[in-house]
Amino acid sequence: MLLANRGFVDDAHSAASSKNMPTLRVLGESVTCESTVAEDIKSGIDEAFDDIVAALTRPLTEQEKSPQMKIEDAPRIAFKGNLTEVNQFFYRKGWGDGLPIIPPSEEAVAEMMEGTDLPADHVVAKIIPRMGKATVEKIAVNAVMAGALPVHMPVLIAAVQAVADPTTRFDTFEVSTGSWAPFLVVNGPIRKDIHINSGSGALSPGNLPNSAIGRALGLIVKNIGGARKGIEDMGTLGNPGKYSLVLAENEEDSPWEPLHVERGFKKEDSTVTIFFPNQHAYSIPRGTDAKGILDSIAGLSPRIMNALMMIPSHAEILASEGWTKSKVREYVMKLGEADSAKSRPQRGDASATSPNTVSKKIELPKNWNELTAKYENLVPAYVRY
Repeated sequence: MLLANRGFVDDAHSAASSKNMPTLRVLGESVTCESTVAEDIKSGIDEAFDDIVAALTRPLTEQEKSPQMKIEDAPRIAFKGNLTEVNQFFYRKGWGDGLPIIPPSEEAVAEMMEGTDLPADHVVAKIIPRMGKATVEKIAVNAVMAGALPVHMPVLIAAVQAVADPTTRFDTFEVSTGSWAPFLVVNGPIRKDIHINSGSGALSPGNLPNSAIGRALGLIVKNIGGARKGIEDMGTLGNPGKYSLVLAENEEDSPWEPLHVERGFKKEDSTVTIFFPNQHAYSIPRGTDAKGILDSIAGLSPRIMNALMMIPSHAEILASEGWTKSKVREYVMKLGEADSAKSRPQRGDASATSPNTVSKKIELPKNWNELTAKYENLVPAYVRY
């Protein structure tokens, strides 16, 4: 028998089922999670006591004595219909993310897999919480649904590998009540090849690779890993960043070495780096010199969990006054700690010092040049007013 807060009963049943215990008795109780109020705890225990005794003493049913996992064979063709009907079917099944999807037809999935030389049944990784096998084909299915392009597949495959790396603590972040979201930073030549935005509004909607890659990863985690909202993904308030948090580093305008070089890769390598924030904050410089920029950032540092990003002009000012990445990091964290002793930052920025940050090299298919040429003109062309 398992005792769980009422909001976590479905989560507990899912966890038990994934461990081959589908009939485990789960009793919901009313004590607030992590409660520190002794009266509330005692009241909740008193309220649940009789039910606890009953659950522990009630004879096992035949199903509980010999639990059987229900495994249904899924047909390869899940549904046939028009665009509206497909979207409504997928939404009712819980396979979407609330936005319209592109139907993952056989033809569309086959085209998506042109973005890798790996075979369709190759298992890239197993994804928590239900340890779903992320095959190349399943990654492609979710990529199609998200509106991604075949040239995005190498990034997605590397991102799935990164997610599965235990260093990320994804096994905690994805199912936590803390509403963490995966953040992808892309480095190297592939940034330009597939037009990932690294400039103005990089985290805003409007750029296909930034939006579709992040959205595809979210669908992969949900549909392959089995992290469903309110069942396994227990984010209390949720996080809009789960729709997409993807950008490229503006390496050309940075006075410092790129993130992937700092993390041990060659400059000509293409990489994806992943970490998990659950909030973000902007700062307004107190001055346009190095001290003004740094002091304004330090004022936010108690809320900085993983990454510190800045515009090229601020980076240039800092570099011109002799500030390196490591010196910036040390100053900001030290001053931030002094300003707010009660709210200490948990980690440094998204460089080599962040313990839960993982970078993976992106492997390109043999047909990469032909593939990128096919989509090289797929960029926004705004009309001038």
